[in-house]
Parts: sequence; structure tokens; C-alpha cells
Amino acid sequence: MGLLIKGGWVIDPAQDLDHPRDLYIDGDRISALELPGVISPEAHQVIEAEGLVVSPGLIDLHTHLREPGQEYKETIATGGQAAAWGGFTAVTAMPNTHPVNDSAVVTRYILAKAREAGGPRVYPVGAISAGSQGVALSEYGDLKDAGIVACSDDGRPVMNSLLMRRALEYARTFDLLIISHCEELDLGAGGVMHEGLVSLQLGLRGLPAAAEEVMVFRDLTLARLTGGRLHIAHVSTAGSVELIRRAKKDGIPVSAETAPHYFSLTDEAVRGFNTHAKMYPPLRQARDVQAIRAGLADGTLDCIATDHAPHSSLEKEVEFEQAANGIVGLETALGLILKLVQEGVLTLSEAINKMSTAPARILGVPGGNLRPGSPADVTLIDPAHSWQVDVHQFKSKGRNSPFHGWELPGRAVMTIVGGKIIYSLSQ
Repeated sequence: MGLLIKGGWVIDPAQDLDHPRDLYIDGDRISALELPGVISPEAHQVIEAEGLVVSPGLIDLHTHLREPGQEYKETIATGGQAAAWGGFTAVTAMPNTHPVNDSAVVTRYILAKAREAGGPRVYPVGAISAGSQGVALSEYGDLKDAGIVACSDDGRPVMNSLLMRRALEYARTFDLLIISHCEELDLGAGGVMHEGLVSLQLGLRGLPAAAEEVMVFRDLTLARLTGGRLHIAHVSTAGSVELIRRAKKDGIPVSAETAPHYFSLTDEAVRGFNTHAKMYPPLRQARDVQAIRAGLADGTLDCIATDHAPHSSLEKEVEFEQAANGIVGLETALGLILKLVQEGVLTLSEAINKMSTAPARILGVPGGNLRPGSPADVTLIDPAHSWQVDVHQFKSKGRNSPFHGWELPGRAVMTIVGGKIIYSLSQ
């Protein structure tokens, strides 16, 4: 029996489609996308989608699932449940696990656990360097054969410029993307929040914007030199946005992401020594928030990723300097982005592009569109469903969110992966 999504408003940026359509799923593929009433509902399971947006399944380009090695923070199963609740049909698993994903054995383990969980698709990212130690490159060929889609030492910048050059060259051989965590460690040594007035008033050592921007400039220069595909992770500063904007005009093969917290919060959120507002890169100033929003609006920033980074209370309910960096984001990302749409920064089609179509294109993975024949990965969104964030209701093991209590305008009400409903608000 097929699945008919009837009466919804289909937004598919890949087809420049923003109109009412009925969507028919046969097995694990999209079979038809037709004007309302053309597809007969007989002998099909019918989902009434009037008032809902039907979009290509959301894809998170930056997720920390913590497994293997830190299952007390998150597992592939619980992270998958959080992703499905947030409307994500696929997530990209960063390699800073224990052990680091620098071998085919770890990659295959992650994929096996993902199949066992039966949730969203999981795309592993391999480490740029062995153990993410920045000394020797990982074996990219073996990792790609095992199933990675990109390479990154996220959480640790590649400080050695020659090694980063070799990484871009080596990755190009296997048509792999390099995802760069841009941070100059010497400039930021000891910093625990953004360097500015708030850090001065709180007596906390600051991390200057220049620590990110210096490395963004270096990696853009190396991408120009090598022709390797470069993706800049979690962009947080006005200077980084401008550097990427210029690089794109110059034809450098670069893409870039930001995360919802960088267009929703400033370093003011740290007041009171709020460890749920501690992350790397840190929350910046109002001018940076405006620059991030402008970069999203003009296309300089290609996509929005969650940088979902769950921690337990053991790492967060401590003094600010000792607290772990990062927040959970899979369950709040869509609502925060719809808030951006509500504020007129992006259209809904542009937002879906940055959460689905662009990530699929950048990673080179299936999905990101609703064309017949494509995988039946679909997200149904109710843009009128206002809700209050309650971290105690999260599917993720993590509760480390600065958005607890926020009212958000809209949410996912159904998530479909390969033609199977893996989450429904009504169930």
C-alpha cells in the first residue's frame, strides 16, 4: 500500500516549487508529485496535510552523536529520535567520538548502529588526521569505502598548515569534502567566551573573533591553492562572513554553515555564568549576529546546521571555566529558523533550502528534493504550531540548551525516511 500525502503546500527549492501538490510514495521512493486531486486516494494510506508544509527531508550537516565511547551523553538511537522529532531525515555524524572515527572499523560500527536504530539516515564523517591529533592524515580511501561522506577534525582545528594543504589535496583524490573547524589556538588560548565588554565585566578570559577569522583566511587560501572542496563549519563572526563572501566572488570552492544560536543569541546570554550558553565558537556580539543574518540572506552562508552537542549535567553544572562547550540543537533548530522566517530574514523556501537542499548538494548525498524517483525522505511542518521549549521533554539525552522556555513559531509534525513514518506528533 502506497502513502499519499494529500492537500499539503509543497516547497521544494530544488525544483523551484512552492505550490499546493499531492505527493505519492510507493515503497521507499517518491512516485508522483501532482496537482491536488489528480492522484486517486483509493487503496492508499492517506495523510491529510491541509495547512501543512511538505518539504524535502531536513538534513543536519553537523551533529555530534557521541557514540561510540560517550553513550552517557547520547547514543545513535537517542540522537536519531531527537533528530526525527526535529524533522531531520538525515544527520551527519562528526568524528570526535571515543575512539575517533579515523578508521573503517569505527565507520562501519556507526553505520551498523544506525541501521539497528532504524531512525534517520546517518552519514559518518571521518577524521582529517589520525586520532584528530593533527600529525598524520587518516586513510581517506579506506574511510570512504566504509561509508564516510566528508572529513573533519571538528572540535580540534588543524593547526599545521602543510597538513591542511595535504588534506585538501588528498581529499580531492577521493572527491571528499573537508569540513574545517576554524580556530587559531594560540590567539584563543584560555578563552572561555567571546572577548568583549561582557567577558571583561564577568572577569572571564575572552576568545577574540580574530582567532576564527585568521584560520578562515588560511583555509580559504589553501582551498584556492589546491582546488580542494572546503566547507567552513559553525561560522560565528562578521569578519568570517566577509572573508567567505569575497572568496566566493573569487571562485574559491567553498561552502559554509552557521548554527541557530549564532543568529539567535549574543554573548549577553552568558551573564549569570550560564554554562548552557558556553560553546565553541562562542556566542558573539550583536554586530556579528546581524552579519550572520545578512550572510544567510545573501547566500554567503549556504546552510544552517545544528552543531548538536549533548553533554550531561556532570559537564555543565560546574564552574563556567570548567564547563564543557556545546548545546543540543536538533529539537530546536527548525523552530528557531522559522522564527528567522517570521522576522523576514529568509523566505520559507530559502530556509528549507538551507536545511535540506543545500546540505544534500554540499555532501553529495541523496535527498534534498521531492522529484519522482528520489528517496522518500519527507518532512511535514506546521508553521502555525507555536510551542514552548521544554528541555525535560527532549528525546535527546542532553538538556544543555539556552532556549528552555522560549516560544517558537512552528515545528515538524511528521518525519518520513525511505517511505516509513519514523515520527508523528499525533502518535
